[in-house]
Formats: sequence, C-alpha cells, structure tokens
Amino acid sequence: MRAKLEVLALVLGFIGLFGTIAITAMPMWRVTAFIGANIIVMEELWEGLWMNCYRQADIKMQCKVYDSLLILPPELQAARALMCVSIVLVVIALCIAGCGTKKSKCCDNNIRSKNITLALGASLYLLSFVTTLIPVSWVGHTVISNFYNPAVVDSQKRELGEALFIGWATSGILLITGIILLFSFSKRRSEEEEPYADAYLMGSRDIKKEGSVQLERTPSSSHRHQEYV
Repeated sequence: MRAKLEVLALVLGFIGLFGTIAITAMPMWRVTAFIGANIIVMEELWEGLWMNCYRQADIKMQCKVYDSLLILPPELQAARALMCVSIVLVVIALCIAGCGTKKSKCCDNNIRSKNITLALGASLYLLSFVTTLIPVSWVGHTVISNFYNPAVVDSQKRELGEALFIGWATSGILLITGIILLFSFSKRRSEEEEPYADAYLMGSRDIKKEGSVQLERTPSSSHRHQEYV
C-alpha cells in the first residue's frame, strides 16, 4: 500500500512540475475587466510574468515581452522570482523523492538513507507549495483590491486570469504530494525502529534471567548453619 502511495506522490509531483512551468509561462495572470467603457471598446489585454498580449476587435492578438523588469508592479516582480524558485524546488524534490522510494535502487538499498532522502523530498515539496501559493495569492489579492477600489479607473481594472486558478490548484497538488511523502516516511520510520525495540526487550529479558539464576544458586545463611551442625 505504501509503495502505491509513493508512486502516486511521484505522479502528483510530475503534475505539480508541469503546473508550475505552465503558470510561469502563461500570460494570463491579469486580464481585462469588461466593465464601464471597456464594454464598448472591447479591448482585451493579458498580463503575465514575462509578456503582455493585446487584442482589439477582430485583430489577431499580439504579444510583447517586457522591455524591463522595473516596469512591472511589485507583485509581478516578486511572482516572477518566486515561480522560478518553485520550478527549481519541484525538480529537485522530484529527483530526491524518486531516490527515496522503496522501488528505487538508490542509496544501495539502505533503508535509513532512503528514509532521510524521502523526508528531504517531502520538505522540498512543502517549500515549493509555499513559494507557489504566495505569488499567486498576492497577485490575486491585488487584482481584487484594485477592482473594488473606486479610485482606480475602469480601464486600469483587471480580473483574475486563468494562470491564478491553475496556480492555486498546483499549490494544492504540491501540498498533497508533500503530505503523502511525510506519511510514508513516518510509517517507514516506525518500521525501522521496531527491530531496535525488539532487541532491547530481548536484552532486558536476558539480564533478568541471569539475575534470577544467580539468586537461585546463592545459598542462604540458615542453610549454611544447618550444614555446619
């Protein structure tokens, strides 16, 4: 059963990797809100971490890479850095967790080393969950705050893009993956400690038996007095 859970965790890890790469590359973090004057103009604008895409009426959508990182708002600048960190963490976690599974031949089948490797992979998955959730939630919070802010003109208001929803789903997958690996680690850890506990109990029993034998062989003082008489 635990082997199947570890395989499931690896599959979810691959899905999490594809998800982090997809949301990092997608330009649909913030999209045009069709309210007020935007309904008449029908201009569609997508804003991502690396480029923005623009389309008006029946004109084909055109995308342009940002000329400078400094023109981005603070939340998108932080999101770009954190999402790159997330991709690196997921790749490392996937490799480490794969070496820590029971069916892998890494660590020369050393159970203790595999357990440590599995725990490290789970920790990296949980860390990648945090680095994915923070930028997605930050951008989402900014979009919603500006949308309901009366000081922001309608042309500057945006809605939540598809990349944010995929980001929330991906962060959930990464969290579940880390929890599954930690659960597998805890079970294997308890199995690893069982032989040491059994050996300790057997050793304590042997000590008790030796003490009882020595007590049985020790003659009492009254018995010695009767033999003397």
